[in-house]
Amino acid sequence: MSSSANQTTVTVVPCLRYRDAPAAIEWLCGTFGFEKRLVVPGENNTIAHAELTFGNGMIMLGSVIDNEFGKMMAQPDEIGGRETQCSYVIVADVDAIAAGAKAAGAQTVMDVKNEDYGGRSYSCRDLEGHLWFFGTYDPWSAQAE
Repeated sequence: MSSSANQTTVTVVPCLRYRDAPAAIEWLCGTFGFEKRLVVPGENNTIAHAELTFGNGMIMLGSVIDNEFGKMMAQPDEIGGRETQCSYVIVADVDAIAAGAKAAGAQTVMDVKNEDYGGRSYSCRDLEGHLWFFGTYDPWSAQAE
């Protein structure tokens, strides 16, 4: 482990911003199976900070706010639907995630497929256009083999 890494469960936590963060939290929990760990409401139906867990992983999110940090971020619809990064979520059943996402109105970007390096994967956009990549490939297990 890197000497600068904190000795904790997970050392990299993706952070996202949503225009309607309360709706996004409900959608992410109901559609992908995230669980609310902490939700800190802000003013005018905004979210100051939220932590959603998935297994031993986590994302943090908050409302789009015009502050110092917020000015450094753009929403997908502001940059032609493109992203500079996405979250990869390791799941047991990618087909079930894909079916649930489609039923919840997620836009499929890459349909379920078998990957050359192992596992199955699926990619979609959430209700505000953020890119999500789900797969059964676990790079931690693959390194141990």
